[in-house]
Amino acid sequence: MNAPLNRRHFLRTSTALIALPMLESFGFRRFASAAPASTLAARPKRMIFLGFGWGVTQQSWYPSMLEKGPDYILPSGLAPLGRHKSDFTIVQGLVNKHVSGGHSGSTFWLTGANEFGEPGQSFHNSISADQVAAGALGKETRFDSFIMDCGAATQPSGHGQGLSLSWDSRGKPMSGPRTPVEAFHRLFSRDTTPLDQQQAMFRQRRSVLDNALESARELQRQLGKTDNAKLDEYFQGIRDLETRLSRDEQWLGVPQPTPDLAEPKSSLAGYEEIELMYDIMIAALRTDSTRVLSYRQPVTTLLASLDVRIDAHTMSHYPGKGPEYLEASEKRDRAQSELLAGLLDKLKATREPDGSTLFDHTTVVYGSNIRTGHNLDNCPTILAGRGAGIRLGHNLVVPKDTPLCNAWLTLLRGSGVPVERHGDSSGVIPQLLA
Repeated sequence: MNAPLNRRHFLRTSTALIALPMLESFGFRRFASAAPASTLAARPKRMIFLGFGWGVTQQSWYPSMLEKGPDYILPSGLAPLGRHKSDFTIVQGLVNKHVSGGHSGSTFWLTGANEFGEPGQSFHNSISADQVAAGALGKETRFDSFIMDCGAATQPSGHGQGLSLSWDSRGKPMSGPRTPVEAFHRLFSRDTTPLDQQQAMFRQRRSVLDNALESARELQRQLGKTDNAKLDEYFQGIRDLETRLSRDEQWLGVPQPTPDLAEPKSSLAGYEEIELMYDIMIAALRTDSTRVLSYRQPVTTLLASLDVRIDAHTMSHYPGKGPEYLEASEKRDRAQSELLAGLLDKLKATREPDGSTLFDHTTVVYGSNIRTGHNLDNCPTILAGRGAGIRLGHNLVVPKDTPLCNAWLTLLRGSGVPVERHGDSSGVIPQLLA
């Protein structure tokens, strides 16, 4: 009992691990205790990445670049965020310079990779910012990161190759639950399989991986340089699976938390679907199931739920078309802003054990790879939350051609992630630092 205590300590029996409650010996205090701040455990940092396709409405989403700083007029597309104006910053001028495809940039939105950056390869990507964060912030949670997706793969989403915002260390797309029901059960449904059977399943998986590695090593001696490079990527995939298995084994016998949230209805789509996904995010953070979340948001179903009959792609090319296209684009912007405002409301209302709020320790990234049409400059970017120690309440205009990855680097470092650079970053954004 003289060893340092933390939340990852469990009561151990011969057959199971039982999670300990939030004991004061671990640094937890109720808000009413009014304990001095110096006696409270430091709260963990969290990061949320929210990406959407098809961009925004140029005329009504961006504040004037002449109104820099806190004294800017909030445009109509962001009007629903008015009550949070002092708690988010709009960053203008960021670019994802290696992206050339009009609607493929979200594939590289969080990576900053050059699609043609590897000789001999027709497609190349690298690790995304959320997965870099997961490697540092997700070591003590059941899910190092939780990836949320949108609808069927066949739905037009404006999200490009790989249909994912999250990419692993090999530059491979990562998938996740596509509906609120799937996300809820992945996070909170309990596995009723007896523990000994679960352990046997893990042993079998390890045996399969061991056999695959042995066969691959025998094959490696017969291959040339190019094939060996491909095999190295295969080995990395095996190592990633081994890491995942080891992580999952640590949580065998530990019951899933019970959220303060009812099981979702399967019929929800569009506006209500996104709203519920945001509620699930709050539940995931409240239960400390994960500290890093990403969500590739739907646009097609959102428009349908708003009774917009114009398809998302055509709507994104509203310049030069009839007024109904501009109206549809602006209606989407306002709905997305309403939803984001609701998420910020909940982050501010959710208390931590020390009396602070989730908002105080969370960074929210909200944006798109594309401005509008096929324009890839000035990626729409909103940053909220106090988790990364950034300057909030500003309309920040950065120098022309500032890499989007400079923003991710700034946020990662501010959240305590030890990273020297990310993607095509050239450094942090000094104006963003509080």
